Amino acid sequence: MAQAYTPGLMVSRGCRWRCRRLLPISGDVLVNVGDRVGSQEVVARTLMPGNAIPVNLAKRLGISPSELSRSMLRPTGESVNTGDVLARTKGFFGFFQTEFPSPVTGTIEAVSKVTGQVILRGQPIAVQVLAYLAGTIVEVIPREGVVIESDVALVQGIFGVGGEAYGKICAVVASPDDDLTEAAIKAEHRGCIVIGGRRITGEAVRRAIEVGVAAVVAGGIDDHDLREILGYDLGVAVTGTEKIGTTIVVTEGFGDIAMARRTFDLLTSHVGREASVNGATQIRAGVLRPEIIIPLPEPLPSSARGNGRVAGALVVGSPIRIIREPNFGALGSVTKLPHQQVLLASESLARVVEVKLADGSAVVVPRANVELIEG
Repeated sequence: MAQAYTPGLMVSRGCRWRCRRLLPISGDVLVNVGDRVGSQEVVARTLMPGNAIPVNLAKRLGISPSELSRSMLRPTGESVNTGDVLARTKGFFGFFQTEFPSPVTGTIEAVSKVTGQVILRGQPIAVQVLAYLAGTIVEVIPREGVVIESDVALVQGIFGVGGEAYGKICAVVASPDDDLTEAAIKAEHRGCIVIGGRRITGEAVRRAIEVGVAAVVAGGIDDHDLREILGYDLGVAVTGTEKIGTTIVVTEGFGDIAMARRTFDLLTSHVGREASVNGATQIRAGVLRPEIIIPLPEPLPSSARGNGRVAGALVVGSPIRIIREPNFGALGSVTKLPHQQVLLASESLARVVEVKLADGSAVVVPRANVELIEG
């Protein structure tokens, strides 16, 4: 049977999912293989070195760098509190002495006799890694982190902003064709993952931030609204570090694009259940998709965890989304994968795929213009 490969999004009612949770530097892992963890449980922690604060102490005291070591009252490596005197000049017969208090609480890391600089190191910064995925620890990476496994329902989106968020699934529209507007966001949605249908309006996002909604999910968003929310043009970059207060996940693309019925039905079927969301997106090398992960209440039967299909395989019957005009955002299924190349309107040759769209019409598009919806 003809087969091709293409990038895809996962939209699955049930699959076994693994998640690696790693510390930025070596630290302590707090769990063991076989432990069950909640999504917001701390699984590893470490202390990052504090910020380095350089101070031109010789200049502040009005002395030469070579005199600095004789004026220091505390040795290198000693801890100091804010306001503790670091150095004092001899003055004139004990009078007119000049002192310099520490601007931070931390440690004296270095004193230079050449430049007159003193380097203060701020207090260590505690870093904790949450499980993110509620499940079972299947691997411990000593001093680094863990691998967590769980049976989940999973939806990957096209684009997102904001980092990890947690909350209960809450649907606020009746149809995937309904916009997610400001009026749909209520005070009781605080801490929830709000599911919309078509476009998320800028007013709805601002209302969600005001209320304290954990995340909003819908089919599309206007790039002008996104620019106003962020305060800058996003450009081509990795997202996920934005601090806007609410994570945003778009499942279809930019503009007025209804959420795929399959995706909408999956999400709304889990209303009231706890889920984890991450808006981090990277569209270049090492593709990273925003995601909504919903741990299932019961383990999946082994037969449902994999059917032997190769990930990314495009075959007859595969559900796809067209990602280029003139049918951008249209959903359909593969009906034929011709082996021979076809001359396109651009007068270039390319392999194509024949697709039956959701409305019953048939189109022929380049294989590079479709995205697999994996389930």
